[in-house]
Amino acid sequence: MSTDRFKAVIFDIGGVVMRSPFIAIAQYEKEHGIPNNYLNCSIVARGSQGAWQKFERGELELFPFYEAFSQDLSDTVNGNAWYTAYCKRRGIKCPNLPERLNVDGRELFGAMMRTSKVYDPHIREAIRRIRVAGKHKIIALTNNYSQTQATPIPASELAFLGWDDGATPKELRELFDYFYDSSALGTRKPENKFYLIACERSGILPHEAVFLDDIGINLKAAKALGMETIHVPIGRTLAAVKELERKINLDLTSDAAKL
Repeated sequence: MSTDRFKAVIFDIGGVVMRSPFIAIAQYEKEHGIPNNYLNCSIVARGSQGAWQKFERGELELFPFYEAFSQDLSDTVNGNAWYTAYCKRRGIKCPNLPERLNVDGRELFGAMMRTSKVYDPHIREAIRRIRVAGKHKIIALTNNYSQTQATPIPASELAFLGWDDGATPKELRELFDYFYDSSALGTRKPENKFYLIACERSGILPHEAVFLDDIGINLKAAKALGMETIHVPIGRTLAAVKELERKINLDLTSDAAKL
């Protein structure tokens, strides 16, 4: 494979550039006696009309989102069916499932946002080195929430979420040449439209980009459009950056032990 065919590197934010919000979901499940990955299954299985998906497209404001998110995740009728199917697909024994849940959407979302405020040092250093080399456009493609609020969010709520500098702080945006936010564009991963808008506005074709994300369905959609993809599992960012440096032929990981 020719490494000079790539003109851009596209990064997901939560779970790649920043620490994964899924860590907070797993902790919430553990604290409330909910089976592992149960809430993730419910979020994904809701499809395009779930509260989470609407919020990321900018169709719900924050406080209505809290209520709808709580209702979605407290629905054990659908949640149990989706989780049973998930266990079957994974070939794992299905645990005892909850008869009822009372998930606090605000509590959970707040924990997710506060958890994901920490930069991953290996990814951040890789972005710095790519910028210094000057050979590739650096693009963010994120399912995000920054454009969902028509009215100001109270300062106390911003503090609760860890959003004192906003959902996407200036410091974060300045890491990138282009920053594409699902809530601003009204489309989200894994919808093809989101990827194609990003490519068109950045002046590249899909096959000219390497895309890093932590979610398989997002990577699958990108790959179908022709992008080179790299999966970034929780705790494996250094391995992902090593894969990236091979693809774009840049040193991104020397002295990584010092980070």
